[in-house]
Amino acid sequence: MRTPGNGRRRSPKGSDGPDGAESHPYRHPAAGWGAAASVARVLAREREPLDGPQAVMRMNHENGGFDCPGCAWPDDTKGLRLDICENGIKHVTWEMTRKRVGREFFASHTVSELMEWSDSALEKQGRLTEPMVYDPESDRYLPISWSAAFELAGRALRELDDPDQAAFYTSGRLGNEATFLYQLLARELGTNNLPDCSNMCHEASGRALTASLGTGKGTVDLKDWEMADALFVMGVNAASNAPRMLTALADAYRRGARIVHVNPMVEAAATRTIVPHEFTDMALFRSTPTSDLNLQPRIGGDMALLRGIAKAVLEWAPDDPKALDRQFVDRHTTGFEEYRALCEATSWEEIEHQSGVDRDRILAAARVYREADRSIISWCLGVSQHEHGVDTVREIVNLLLLRGNLGREGAGPSPVRGHSNVQGNRTCGINHRPEPEFLDRLAKVCDIRPPRAQGLDTVGTLEAMHRGEMKVFVGMGGNFAMAAPDTAYTFDALRKCALTVQVSTKLNRSHLVHGRRALILPCLGRTEKDHQRSGVQSLSVEDSMSMVHLSVGMRRPASPLLLSEPAIIAGIARAALPDSSTPWEWYVDDYDRVRDTMAEVLDGFEDFNRRVRLPLGFRLHQPARELVFSTPSGRAEFSTAPLPDVVPAPGTLSLGTMRSHDQWNTTIYSDDDRYRGVRNLRRLVFMNAEDMRERDIGKFDPVDITSTAKDGSTRSLYGYLAIPHDIPRGCAAGYMPEMNVLCAIGDYSVQSDQPLMKHLKVTVVRAEAVD
Repeated sequence: MRTPGNGRRRSPKGSDGPDGAESHPYRHPAAGWGAAASVARVLAREREPLDGPQAVMRMNHENGGFDCPGCAWPDDTKGLRLDICENGIKHVTWEMTRKRVGREFFASHTVSELMEWSDSALEKQGRLTEPMVYDPESDRYLPISWSAAFELAGRALRELDDPDQAAFYTSGRLGNEATFLYQLLARELGTNNLPDCSNMCHEASGRALTASLGTGKGTVDLKDWEMADALFVMGVNAASNAPRMLTALADAYRRGARIVHVNPMVEAAATRTIVPHEFTDMALFRSTPTSDLNLQPRIGGDMALLRGIAKAVLEWAPDDPKALDRQFVDRHTTGFEEYRALCEATSWEEIEHQSGVDRDRILAAARVYREADRSIISWCLGVSQHEHGVDTVREIVNLLLLRGNLGREGAGPSPVRGHSNVQGNRTCGINHRPEPEFLDRLAKVCDIRPPRAQGLDTVGTLEAMHRGEMKVFVGMGGNFAMAAPDTAYTFDALRKCALTVQVSTKLNRSHLVHGRRALILPCLGRTEKDHQRSGVQSLSVEDSMSMVHLSVGMRRPASPLLLSEPAIIAGIARAALPDSSTPWEWYVDDYDRVRDTMAEVLDGFEDFNRRVRLPLGFRLHQPARELVFSTPSGRAEFSTAPLPDVVPAPGTLSLGTMRSHDQWNTTIYSDDDRYRGVRNLRRLVFMNAEDMRERDIGKFDPVDITSTAKDGSTRSLYGYLAIPHDIPRGCAAGYMPEMNVLCAIGDYSVQSDQPLMKHLKVTVVRAEAVD
């Protein structure tokens, strides 16, 4: 596949790259006045100088506020009035835009024409206002009534030869109540084909934690972050992906906790910050450090680095009784002796070679860990999106177990989730591999016969589409066409469907890459009031630390024709299952009724309606936090995986995809990336300066990037611009979704089935100049 990038053009005066592109080292604190200025520009651009700030004041508050859709970081527990961030405000104002995409817009543009637009230009057209159906004769979307849209979708589902010819995808923005109804629809229809964004993000984390601890979630909460003596933050650009973490990092530094960041790139959150709601610091331009130590392993080298820290702890143990918590290990774990033998057998030379980090620096991190009474290890996609992601997360748990950093305050594993309710989606039933106990309760309470066979995940769904076996695809939020790997393959797969249904708030690429028939069903946004027969409704979400709380919209909907996601799901369900005894319409009239049913089906949701209305909601029970382990042994289990060989072959680089600061998942607000010093450029590749010199590549030189898949096939991007950056030798990085092109459909982890978005094997060569 050939995908063009930026050619070599003359640079405008004042810029240092073609077409006004700029790249300079970023030397300012994260957040602070840079964030404040960015927010002001966003509010002015969206013409929301009054409503925007009003919405911001209602975000992330338990008394009638709505949950920020921008990330899954927990709400402040101390009553902070401005528990907000730059990215959250961007996302809210993006949703609140006054621009509209209605029938007039679609009458003026064919789908073929819109396919030539950029993804950013598509979403900037504004909010969708009414249901639309694709007309192949005119190559345009035409208006359709809700009843006709439901009947079209329902008929397609009714007429399937096999329910497994349908797939029901969700992104992480779907609230818990809609999530429960969505999986109920799929399972009453007869399929467990419930792919979700977790299949591409934290699937490895869930499988690893389940294997080691018997739970698929982290065990810590925000109060634990406030009590930890050491914080290890791995594979996450917190200033962009979880900006409210900056408050926790600054607070930790000020109270004397030690902070270690582990990432191939030293991101802004690993330097210093000015938290915007700390007004004195803002006024005095006074920043707070957010790191004591930055380690830059090669891409994929995290596991070797963790093994090195564990090896050091075990080497110190004979002379330092506090290095190893032998009482905890003996009482609560199994497999320790095998793991100790593995660490002893792993040489420091191998650890240094595979991690790319010198022994002295690994020992510095190990001393931080040994000297801390309570440690938290936090991680994100930089750890999970690898072939060995499951093994690496299990190595994190191994390290925590050595010193008893589990089952007590201020200690434990803490995965950082991205979408605002991605964890809640899995909790409430979006799982292609459901537990039999969950299906038993669902069958009893809802009086259905759910299928028992395992369903398809994201990669499996795409492969079934491509083979022509998947007839109907329903996408509940997100931009599946751009989020998935192997863009050309994904596009071809979607176009082989008989019907694609996209439930969305804004126009995106997934509406243009569609099946033979296609529906766009516009829904309410998180900020908007959801009026049903019993009054204004609330929905619940679960953050990345298992807190469940309510979210209530406060704005008038962008269009009177918008429906809530529960109402859309119920409409499709009634049309697809006309004889169903499930009271779909009754559920939609009052979401409390959905919650009452969820309380009977879902572990931890007992007395749901009362508890979710408590200040800050409630926290789901975590047995592993209480040292109760649902593992085969009944104990926490050490793993003994060998270190993988992650050193790139001569002439190749390991490339990781990531998002820019001015981006939320596949939504691109601008071509800037402030924290990495980039302006007016997305089609780039960050490289080590020595790697560039070795290839005779200069700054802003156009280059061709070619990946080689496991099956030997290649995929290329042409004319991208090379940018020198502080990244280890043999490593490179660039932005998703553009670089998803390089990840072949078959390049997924055998451990987690996740696409290898953070560990692509590529070659980078100078491109010929473009006149």
